[in-house]
Amino acid sequence: MLNRYETVFILTPVLSDVQMKEAVDKFKGLVTENGGKMVNEENWGLRKLAYPIQKKSTGFYQLFEFEAAPDFISKFEVAFRRDERILRFLSFKLDKYAAQYAEKRRTNKKAEKEN
Repeated sequence: MLNRYETVFILTPVLSDVQMKEAVDKFKGLVTENGGKMVNEENWGLRKLAYPIQKKSTGFYQLFEFEAAPDFISKFEVAFRRDERILRFLSFKLDKYAAQYAEKRRTNKKAEKEN
């Protein structure tokens, strides 16, 4: 059975657009290669960090919402830890209420873009 997860990760700000896209595609590929399914992906862009991490004060934020087997998350987080382009990451399992909220948030975002 697949669970629904949400992961937010912060990429180092010194990357070019191409390098950033490569990093995002790498992690997206990891999800699909391990039998997972991407539900949503959002690029939140360059944002100021609350506190410096590795002497950096900004980072590129990226959100993934996906479905995957429970044992996949540990592999996913090991990949984040091994990649020097990642400053921080946080993954959590969405319960049915969080999944409904995420769905509603996406729908509202689409409606805003269309107006």
